[in-house]
Amino acid sequence: MLQACLNGGRTRTFHPAVPLSPEEIAVDARAVVDAGAAELHIHPRDRDGFESLDPDDVAAALGAVRASVPGIPVGLSTGGWIRPGGRARQRQIENWTALPDYVSVNLEEEDAPEVIDLMLQKGVGVEAGLGSPADARRFVNLRLARQCLRVLIEIDEQDFKEGLAVANAIFAILDEASLTLPRLLHGSETTMWPFYHESIRRGVDARIGLEDGAMLPSSELAESNAVLIAEASKTASLSTTVSQAETG
Repeated sequence: MLQACLNGGRTRTFHPAVPLSPEEIAVDARAVVDAGAAELHIHPRDRDGFESLDPDDVAAALGAVRASVPGIPVGLSTGGWIRPGGRARQRQIENWTALPDYVSVNLEEEDAPEVIDLMLQKGVGVEAGLGSPADARRFVNLRLARQCLRVLIEIDEQDFKEGLAVANAIFAILDEASLTLPRLLHGSETTMWPFYHESIRRGVDARIGLEDGAMLPSSELAESNAVLIAEASKTASLSTTVSQAETG
């Protein structure tokens, strides 16, 4: 599965094509789905372009995207950095009237178990975001771990070998716990494409988009999310063709 991460906390300073408004996110959603994305990960914004979990901002973004790409799963971040943060952030989530198909919850955040519980009670799938072995150990010991949708293995290290060591440790902890949830592996910036190739090698889900980086494998700046997804789709297709040829 190839997920498109359209905007994250990025601004137009990072890339002029970062979608911010519900309408822009919806247009981008259509473009990346046409380019090969099977799922979407978005960060709704308020009127000033800041990340938001406000029920109205969430409803506006989800409504626009679902009208543009009906039937495509849409996920949101619940990041603890999104203002107002803390308990106030949880109250906003509790008051959502429009619900995403899934959310990402970062296990490094203190209230992660509470947010996971809240989302599951609402019938929303949970991607458990693991960025370190400590996150993985915490996750496998959660009562609700096996009720989550998937594990999101997020590598922040910018040296691929260092990041790979972290990823291997996380995979080992999940395997030792016999946790068989689907896994999505991704890097960021300099490791976005190396970890995309690693996800193909391992046969796990992946994500690509301006939230994670703006460069193509050629080191050229991509024009848009759709161009990044098209490149990822082409890479996966070529890998499949080579694999089929090798197995004859």
